[in-house]
Amino acid sequence: MTTTPPADTVPTAAALALGDDALVLSHRLGEWAGHAPVLEEEVALANIALDLLGQARVLLSMAGDEDELAFLREERAFRNLQLVEQPGGDFAHTIARQLYFSVYQHLLYDRLASGDGPFAPLAGKAVKEAAYHRDHAEQWTLRLGDGTDESHTRMQRAVDALWRFTGEMFQPVEGIDGIDWPGLESAWREAVEYVLGRATLTVPDGPRSGAWRAGAGRQGLHTEPFGRMLAEMQHLHRSHPGATW
Repeated sequence: MTTTPPADTVPTAAALALGDDALVLSHRLGEWAGHAPVLEEEVALANIALDLLGQARVLLSMAGDEDELAFLREERAFRNLQLVEQPGGDFAHTIARQLYFSVYQHLLYDRLASGDGPFAPLAGKAVKEAAYHRDHAEQWTLRLGDGTDESHTRMQRAVDALWRFTGEMFQPVEGIDGIDWPGLESAWREAVEYVLGRATLTVPDGPRSGAWRAGAGRQGLHTEPFGRMLAEMQHLHRSHPGATW
């Protein structure tokens, strides 16, 4: 596991933001256990979820006790993007969510890994994982978008439905310095539009954030599904406080 930098050198707000992204998406992917469309995807989604969980543990430990931060915070204290908390829906929705987020994370971690900030060691390892997550999402987007009429329709529906949550990813994160956020957004959009084009999917023309959504997750404002997900994720820990395994 990546060595955690001294606590006094870590920007806590940024560690929470990135850590919460990884933690929440890991849980969402874990919900596919026993429900994936094919056995190979059961393994693939579980591996991606474990990669993200590993990232979350390192990042949250930079900000405090990882278990307390994961299982004892209230909803408004979480700083994850609203995109990652969206339910998986059908398999197309899970893939669209993965495409949008994994391209963003791969680009961001590539930039962080090339710097000398406190997140560089983690990013140097995680960027390799993010590259795999991105490739997995891109390949499935192509298969579903350029597949049957049914798979194409479902993939287009998912791409359209989640588009409005993507603008928040490029709001500057407090404590992450040296990132050209407009440049990151431009690179993300170019990459996503290229994949959607190859998949015979139409790039959504709606807004990528609403008036209240821009940066809302980072401010602790979350969508309705998040509360239900959090209750499920925290139930065991809260039911048996102080328990050890």
